Amino acid sequence: MNSLLLIIIGFPILEIALMIKIGKVVGILNTILLIFFTAIVGMYYARTEGLSTIRSGMINLYQNKLPFYELISGASIAIAAVLLITPGFVSDTIGFLLLFPLTRKVIIKLWLGNKYKNNNKYDEEIIDAEIIEEKKDKDEL
Repeated sequence: MNSLLLIIIGFPILEIALMIKIGKVVGILNTILLIFFTAIVGMYYARTEGLSTIRSGMINLYQNKLPFYELISGASIAIAAVLLITPGFVSDTIGFLLLFPLTRKVIIKLWLGNKYKNNNKYDEEIIDAEIIEEKKDKDEL
């Protein structure tokens, strides 16, 4: 509980302090434009990556595989979009790290460990079979 409270209080303080520092270096107007620019670019890229993840998930469904990684990836893209909408440079950095497929995969591996590997029961070889029942006449009973 204490760590959650520290994050809730510390994160906005860090964001504000960083915005003030950057505002002193590049100016107030440029800082505001930079915040809007990162939000717009991030949302466009989040949309592109989201559609790519949906496409990949559908391919896995067609191949009778569980799209576990795609679900986790889609959730992290949604979190990245929220972080990119939130004004601030720390949240934008975390959001962009979650958007890029390479860093997203590393973050997911660190977060879940090896649990996200595709351990599908459906990957085994499937044998088609047909059950034929012979109807017996009542006379044979």
